[in-house]
Amino acid sequence: MSVHRLSACEAARQLAQRSLRAEELVRACLERIGAREPQVQAWSHVAGQAALERARALDRGAHQGLLHGLPLGVKDLIATADMPTTYGSPIYAGHQTAHDASCVALARAAGAVVMGKTVTTEFATFEPNQTRNPHNSAHTPGGSSSGSAAAVADGMVPLALGTQTAGSLTRPAAYCGIVAFKPSFGGINRAGVKPLSDTLDTVGTLARDVPDAALLAAALSGRADWLVRPLTQVLGRPLRVGLCRTYEWPHALPETQAALDRAAAQIGRTQGMTLHKLQLPADFEQLVQAQTHVQLAEQAQHLAYERLQHFERLSPRLQGIMNAGMAVTLGQYDQAQAWLARCRSQLAEVFQDVDVLLAPSAPGAAPAGLENTGDPIFCRIWTALHTPTANIPAGHAPNGLPVGLQVVGAVGSDALTLAAAHALHQSLGAQ
Repeated sequence: MSVHRLSACEAARQLAQRSLRAEELVRACLERIGAREPQVQAWSHVAGQAALERARALDRGAHQGLLHGLPLGVKDLIATADMPTTYGSPIYAGHQTAHDASCVALARAAGAVVMGKTVTTEFATFEPNQTRNPHNSAHTPGGSSSGSAAAVADGMVPLALGTQTAGSLTRPAAYCGIVAFKPSFGGINRAGVKPLSDTLDTVGTLARDVPDAALLAAALSGRADWLVRPLTQVLGRPLRVGLCRTYEWPHALPETQAALDRAAAQIGRTQGMTLHKLQLPADFEQLVQAQTHVQLAEQAQHLAYERLQHFERLSPRLQGIMNAGMAVTLGQYDQAQAWLARCRSQLAEVFQDVDVLLAPSAPGAAPAGLENTGDPIFCRIWTALHTPTANIPAGHAPNGLPVGLQVVGAVGSDALTLAAAHALHQSLGAQ
């Protein structure tokens, strides 16, 4: 296997043993970026020389931590002191902060090598930038963590940081055929990330398998129990999986319907797992609308400076989003927040007889065209409920593009969610 295709966990093992040098790994990733970036366009900034210098310093010094020598992509919504942070907008072209975001500082302290900034959509909303799906450049990679997902899927880096306010981790991971982990709300510190929503924004991780996504999340959260362990150690009994189509099921395309059916059949045949069909409480039917109102209203407030001072420099799509956010009345906002709280209070009931849920990640495979990033409709409710989720690849559409499913856990059950996602990914053939 080419060095740039090593899993993060395997590379970390070899780096710790000094059988692999950080410089060798970083150089291999830079060569991959050089070869593929003209087609994929995943990066807004590549810090090649700085990455090599950092790798050489790590090779000379003591082992630094969980991420020692591992190349990392950072979404261009997240502050970095030594390279531009443009938020995907021409308003901030060349902008550079004086500090690292908390997650970047912690990643560096754990030994990561920041390779550069990955492309985000405009202010992490719905206006695409240049990134293309690495499996088919005529299709979207999803958004808003577009570049992070594409870079990981294409073997440019083993790990990347992203964020989610609606579906910005889960959807691009599903479209690009990789893993995304969105921890419980607040699981990874958000300081230094351009905010869109105080009550929804979540920092998460992208990788090619669950143990790698968990490795990065564990390093950033300080929670060693997030490192993937066998289910027998985490649970000590069979995993109870709730098959959850959600109220949004009418939006599922045939490839997503088929993926969930295949997964259900496989779970039923897998030792150590039991399948339970699950219907969400009736109140959950209005969750998408409530989440949308909260997101629109909070985005319009967080982007008040850009909206008030640079409205003409926003894309027409984002101008429309800002106007829609300002049209949400305080009464509608308060009602939506109350509805979200009401639904969160019912989560104990949802997980009473199951450990995790298995649900769609997106309506289907990545849509054709680069004009939009797809629909986050299957992600909104879980972001609103603050639950941990992990997208896992679950097959392919007839056109060969990946299809994903998401494993959803109860709030605070991140370690179990990761262990279950790994077991389910393996059960489904790690497709």
